[in-house]
Amino acid sequence: MEKAELSKIETYLRRTFTNAAIRVVPRPKKKDSAEVYIGEEFIGVLSEDTEDGDKSYFFEMAILDTDLE
Repeated sequence: MEKAELSKIETYLRRTFTNAAIRVVPRPKKKDSAEVYIGEEFIGVLSEDTEDGDKSYFFEMAILDTDLE
C-alpha cells in the first residue's frame, strides 16, 4: 500500500470514528496490509483486496476475552 493511500485511509478512519488519534502504519514486510493504532495501542490490521479488479479494504480486530473483564 502506497503512503498516499494509507494517508487517505487514515483520514477516512479518523473522520468516521471521530478520533484524531487513529494511525495507519505500513507493515515492514507486507505490501498489501497496514497496522492500525489508536495512540500507541495496536488495535488491528487493515488489508487490501483487489478481487475482480475492484479495490476494497477490510479491517480485522481481535478482542480477547480478558479485554472484556
